[in-house]
Amino acid sequence: MTTQPVDRTPIRTAADVNLTDWDFWARPIDEREHAFRLLRGLETPAFYAEPELSFAPAGPGYHALVRHADIVEASRNSEIFCSGDGGSTNIVDMPAEFVEYFGSMINMDDPRHARLRRIVSRAFTPRMIKQFEADVEAAAVRIVDDLLAKGPGCDFVAEVAARLPLKIICDMMGISERDYGFVFDRSNIILGASDPEYVSDPESIATALLTAGLDLQQLVQDLAAHRTENPTDDLTSSLVNANIDGERLTAQELGSFFILLVVAGNETTRNAISYGMRLLTLHPEQRRLWTEDFAGRTPGAVEEIVRLASPVNYMRRKVTRDHEMNGTLYRQGEKVVLYYWSANRDEAVFTDPLRFDILRDPNPHLGFGGPGPHFCLGAHLARREISVMFRELLTRVPRIEAGEPEILFSSFINGTKHMTCTF
Repeated sequence: MTTQPVDRTPIRTAADVNLTDWDFWARPIDEREHAFRLLRGLETPAFYAEPELSFAPAGPGYHALVRHADIVEASRNSEIFCSGDGGSTNIVDMPAEFVEYFGSMINMDDPRHARLRRIVSRAFTPRMIKQFEADVEAAAVRIVDDLLAKGPGCDFVAEVAARLPLKIICDMMGISERDYGFVFDRSNIILGASDPEYVSDPESIATALLTAGLDLQQLVQDLAAHRTENPTDDLTSSLVNANIDGERLTAQELGSFFILLVVAGNETTRNAISYGMRLLTLHPEQRRLWTEDFAGRTPGAVEEIVRLASPVNYMRRKVTRDHEMNGTLYRQGEKVVLYYWSANRDEAVFTDPLRFDILRDPNPHLGFGGPGPHFCLGAHLARREISVMFRELLTRVPRIEAGEPEILFSSFINGTKHMTCTF
């Protein structure tokens, strides 16, 4: 896999692993898997210094939670392992101006988190997702039509994986098709700011992030102002005019929610589809197994793709009071980082965890986050998009294969930037 230049010093023991070192995240996937296996073998979670960023001072360090059991328990105990003190999407505590744009529900605790989730969750129930099914299917058909018209050799990420979730989310919100590229570019910057392809100057990362956040907020706030007076049947109209038990979203909350929606709902599904296509290319026997009974085996195949793709590598929590968990004492004010990617490869939970097996059952992966209040709100929609996209691909382009992926340089997102395809 193509990555940034990397420190090639072999990782032989857990002491050789430094999750804060940027070089670690430029290593190939198999080396990272080996490193996390070593960390899972430790008696207590490893402790690391925090990364140094020009726009956020490093704190006292963090415990790396890499076992499935630790992450599940921490996720359930949200009162003890909180999300809102400095944010959950970065290891360092983020400055206030960042929280302004990126401070949606994912960076909040109850009761504020529960209030926002109560307002927006009505758009993501299974019943509501059912209403989007025709839109998802029509979009997938068009994407494959365009793929067949362009022919082999195109970028699978740009032409297939990224298009479906981007269109569905923008259509849900009422964002015009002419703004799809605008939204796509800004979401790439927000999740790929550490990659030189998206932000070439490391000293400009803070400015690039804030500018991208401001752009997306302004886009949806302008739309919301129009929908307040001219409501339609889109999600923006529903949110700005919602009055649930006397509660409404502020303009700031709506803007931050939109950023969360396009980043989480677009990028993660895009990366699961890309990773899944590569898995099916490397494991043709699993492809055959799936196509022999597509309808019956789709639920298991989607869960297995999400498990191995683990699009979000981690979330951070802060300890609100002294607490012992699975034999380790965590002190008030300490930080823990929940490495979902590692938990989804935990030998204590998954037999032969590196094997791609669409029949795996049970499959209690954490690809949509751990149990508790922060479980992914859009999991139903993501599953539907992945299912429909692969149905169209495997039935209409049965010999499609993915080339070597170009991996996003990021510690937060397990992403694929580009990947050719042939058929």
